[in-house]
Amino acid sequence: MTVILGTLVIGCIILFVSVVDKNGNKCHRLAQLWGRLIGLAAGIDVILEGLENIDPEQSYVYASNHQSALDIIVLQGYLPVQFRWLAKKELFDIPCFGRFMASTGYIPIDRGNKKSAMQSLELAAKKVQQGTSVIIFPEGTRSLDGQLLPFKPGGFLLAIKSKRPIVPVGISGSARVLPGKTLCLRPGRIKVALGRPIETAGLSYKQRYEVADRVKAAILEKIDKNYL
Repeated sequence: MTVILGTLVIGCIILFVSVVDKNGNKCHRLAQLWGRLIGLAAGIDVILEGLENIDPEQSYVYASNHQSALDIIVLQGYLPVQFRWLAKKELFDIPCFGRFMASTGYIPIDRGNKKSAMQSLELAAKKVQQGTSVIIFPEGTRSLDGQLLPFKPGGFLLAIKSKRPIVPVGISGSARVLPGKTLCLRPGRIKVALGRPIETAGLSYKQRYEVADRVKAAILEKIDKNYL
């Protein structure tokens, strides 16, 4: 009940603030507060490692593994940088939640429409070039067994287009705190580990699969099996 009430209250505030928030930064900070409140209410202890690998004044494409619906809340609440999500279009159709995402400046991508998807990647690349980071889940959906799924190339095209580095992110423990196919949060510890940025400047689109393999290996190194 606390989670639902907090979501409704902060969601309404974000919708109000979005009217005057031209760049979405204020809305993002409110969304960070939302993520932290949910974490506190659920008894979640988040350990963040690897901040020394990034420059808070620079923009990146963050690429994370995806084991639980909780991954979104954890990254939203505890990654202390301005960023926007690149998210599947269907999420924007959810009442209230979709409006919340649009108000905060998140970018919908229509996987069923190649032309529309490329336009979304162009928009995301411009945001990154202008100084706002973007987060992607290269797997495209949640893994049900903790093993990394095949990576989709779209996010790596985004990084190459923007000529910005990719930061590999390994999330460990989220599937234990919020298993798939359930909404019952369990108190527990989640680890978020940031790896060293992987450069994309000067790379061609043909090298996106090579980049994907490098990022996948880097994410695997950051996943802590003690939390699985």
